[in-house]
Amino acid sequence: METTLTWTPVARLADIPRLGSRVVATAGGDVALFRCADDSVFALDDRCPHKGGPLSQGIVHGYAVTCPLHNWVIDLASGEAQAPDSGCVNRRPVRLEGDRILLALPA
Repeated sequence: METTLTWTPVARLADIPRLGSRVVATAGGDVALFRCADDSVFALDDRCPHKGGPLSQGIVHGYAVTCPLHNWVIDLASGEAQAPDSGCVNRRPVRLEGDRILLALPA
């Protein structure tokens, strides 16, 4: 069965500092929204693939976040852990409309 997704406003760009994050609680679990220095926005499940650490509490640098527990570096665009580590975080569809951040959530 295919799930229908609805673009849902969850924040404004100004709600997230540059190189910062914000957590959005969803029915499917917490999602971390990340804002990069160039105002691009990414959304990942808020769980590191290593030990489940809260990625939203990590340090954002470039287009990556470093997990606060064990320093795994996660690529924000792909969700992939950077070598030498391996693993992947579930990416969530996100987009900007003006200054609004929309997240694709199950209808």
